[in-house]
Amino acid sequence: MRMSGGVEWAVHSCVALAGVAEPVPAATLARLNDLSMTYLAKQMQSLARAGLVHSVQGKAGGYVLARPASEISVLDVVLAIEGSEPQFTCTEIRQRGPLAASPEDCLRSCAVHRAMLAAEEAWRGSLRSVTVADLVATVDRDSGPDVLARVRGWLAAPTD
Repeated sequence: MRMSGGVEWAVHSCVALAGVAEPVPAATLARLNDLSMTYLAKQMQSLARAGLVHSVQGKAGGYVLARPASEISVLDVVLAIEGSEPQFTCTEIRQRGPLAASPEDCLRSCAVHRAMLAAEEAWRGSLRSVTVADLVATVDRDSGPDVLARVRGWLAAPTD
């Protein structure tokens, strides 16, 4: 399973936005993580279209989470960035070539398709079970509660 870098950026941005009081401009989020503003803005727009962040217009505009961090799963973020299409598409290879099976012999999906589907369901289930709030708690536990407090403070008044 390979995901674009946009997924990582989007998840980190959601973690950074958890608990902020005021909208954070995309440029500030990009600067926080030393990322391309243009590409991060694209990810934030995808999150907004998916209803995960809310875009606030105007001079004091930016992004805020659209719902509590405990209600946004990592899978929600992945699907917003990567789309909901399955990672594996069965092309019914068993119905090709000189020993092709007939469609009547292929009423059940093949073993390869079933294995890939099971793996994707497990992967999605795992990401569905982790919320942005869980990630925040993990950062607090692993690095101390002051880390995200410093991030929130910096987002409110960025400095170099």
